[in-house]
Amino acid sequence: MLRVEFDEDRCKGCELCVEACPKHIVIMADHLNAMGFHPATVADQEKCISCGFCARMCPDVAITVRKEEKNNGQGTNEG
Repeated sequence: MLRVEFDEDRCKGCELCVEACPKHIVIMADHLNAMGFHPATVADQEKCISCGFCARMCPDVAITVRKEEKNNGQGTNEG
């Protein structure tokens, strides 16, 4: 499951998210987006800790961070 998603077409390539990432996994893509910028992307989703620093820094609100829900052992009882 993706932990962080970038809306590449909204990204203007400011690189604020790159600087904000404590795991140093946010990089600038080699390709161009619809606006002619190199969009940010994640090099390794498995290393993402869902801290949200990248999303908080993004002036264009182009980043969505998803946290995995923890199952605390409480299932539904049927019957």
